[in-house]
Amino acid sequence: MRHSKRKHKLGVSGPHRSAMMGNLAVALITHGRIETTLAKAKALRPFIEKIVTLAKKAEKANDAARKLHFRRLAIARVRDKQAVAQLFDERVTEFVDRPGGYTRIYKIGQRIGDAAEMALIEFIDGSDEGYEGPKKKAAKKSAKKAAKKKAAKKAVAAEDAPADEEEDAAKPAAAEAAEESSEPAAAPEPKEEDAAGSKDAAASPGEDAAGSKDAAAEPKKDA
Repeated sequence: MRHSKRKHKLGVSGPHRSAMMGNLAVALITHGRIETTLAKAKALRPFIEKIVTLAKKAEKANDAARKLHFRRLAIARVRDKQAVAQLFDERVTEFVDRPGGYTRIYKIGQRIGDAAEMALIEFIDGSDEGYEGPKKKAAKKSAKKAAKKKAAKKAVAAEDAPADEEEDAAKPAAAEAAEESSEPAAAPEPKEEDAAGSKDAAASPGEDAAGSKDAAAEPKKDA
């Protein structure tokens, strides 16, 4: 079974294909961007990224013999000493701190004539912001989720707060009303002045009656 054996054959033989990839790699290292068919661009990407990995290993190696070994491996594949020297001595610093993804492919439509799918393949600059794009998107998504959660919590708290305040305000009023209803009504105490006045009023009818008796007795004496 041929699992994991897929290769970009491009309709040519093995030696022809290796020579084609070498020439495309030289052009890409020299110019930084080339235009070719989409199938060739997809075949070139893993080829050139392995060459960049060799350059990174040579840059990090402390032994001169190992640096020369990696350079010779790259020359055997690319078949151009000047292009390999340019990659190993100049451009490798852009890829030292990058774990992968050294190239980018753009689709540019069909070619007039045979309608082949065309593409641009280029090296990505070290200062390119595209590498931090997925992290920024993830951070933005998490920030949006956190903001939504905070807003939902604030809305729930705002809805619950007035109800609690109304309940707190209603509780003292209800307690006061209950206390007032439970206390018996006290009878008003009679005032001393009113009591004395009533006694005098009670005594005055007797005096009026005595006065009337004297008035009735006087005519009899005259008679």
